[in-house]
Amino acid sequence: MDSAVYRFGQYVLDADRRRLSHDGQWVDVEPRALEFLCYLVEHRGRVVPEQELRDLMGRGRAVSEVSEAALATLLRMARLAIGDSDTRQQLIRTVRPHGYRFVAQTTVGSTTPAATSGSPAVRTAGEPDHEVIRFCRSVDGTRIAYAVTGEGPPLVKTANWLTHLDLDRTTPMWAHWFDGLTLGRRLVRYDERGCGLSSWDMGSFTLDDLVADLDAVADAVGLDRFPLLGVSQGAAVAVAYAVFRPERVSHLILTSAYARGQQIRADNAAERDAAEVDLNIARAGWRSQDSSFLRYFASQFLADATPAEWDAFAAYQRQTTSVANGLRFLEEFSRIDVSDIADDVTCPTLIIHSRDDARVPVAQALELATLIPDSRLVLLDSRNHLFTADEPAWPTFLTHLHHFLAE
Repeated sequence: MDSAVYRFGQYVLDADRRRLSHDGQWVDVEPRALEFLCYLVEHRGRVVPEQELRDLMGRGRAVSEVSEAALATLLRMARLAIGDSDTRQQLIRTVRPHGYRFVAQTTVGSTTPAATSGSPAVRTAGEPDHEVIRFCRSVDGTRIAYAVTGEGPPLVKTANWLTHLDLDRTTPMWAHWFDGLTLGRRLVRYDERGCGLSSWDMGSFTLDDLVADLDAVADAVGLDRFPLLGVSQGAAVAVAYAVFRPERVSHLILTSAYARGQQIRADNAAERDAAEVDLNIARAGWRSQDSSFLRYFASQFLADATPAEWDAFAAYQRQTTSVANGLRFLEEFSRIDVSDIADDVTCPTLIIHSRDDARVPVAQALELATLIPDSRLVLLDSRNHLFTADEPAWPTFLTHLHHFLAE
């Protein structure tokens, strides 16, 4: 039976079959985001009120309507799927005060051209044509979003919480990382399960799951052997991957890293109390969105930032995942422990850490350097957990990293 097919630009949307293609290639879109897009296209002759969309997306679910934040995420994903963005709005336009309208010139047909085979891809608005966000499936079926940037030998960065592939290139917290890491390199990065553009339905969340996610990305990109960079929580995953997949990891770089989460490494009652207080403050911030709690949490990542920058950090993190997932990340990573396998790492390892890291004490870097054979430790003058673009530690970090990879 023929179905309603909408063509706009180089995109074809089969609304009945819920399929989107670009130049004959299927575009992998989160199902609810595709439903959102279909509704806007089907009602393109009018402004669709936000409340109507919230009711629509909540229909048939435990809640009668989706939250404002959830709707914003679906809108962003729908825009991304068709090369649009919150700032461009060339296809989906926000109409104040509370509505959206699909404004692209559209033709309606009844057949859909066959898509060619290949990995589904979504172009990132404003990026070069060769850069795409792609999707693969982990061993348990979880959708993982990944991107490849730059040219040259590969460098894979393990996922860590607080990333969003569609936003990171323009976020002050991360933008300079990609500019620096792609110097003469092909950077492969991906969003954690439950985070960014990967599936927010986390399901299982074990260390084995996170290793399998990285394996799926490496397979999808076609990598056999590569250097691996782990940042913050992602460093524990990098250590585990280097142990479980030694044939694939040529070099290991760990920064702002720890082998044991805060609750695991607490050795006495005072440290256990401090770990629980820290976790409770983070929980309170995520649940209440109270600025005082959120600023405290942000200051641990960016100790030298201003209150306005902490607020921007908090706003960004709300875009990366749901409150429920954010709380689960906090709790799971506070209990992660790779200290019993770290001495099985066999590849050359570089550990770089801020001397006065407010989030992860420098003692954790010392522990990793002690545990991992053939490792070297570099301490940099900084108070930030994540190196910022304008501090002297940042170019020093890049120099050490690139020299290490060139060996």
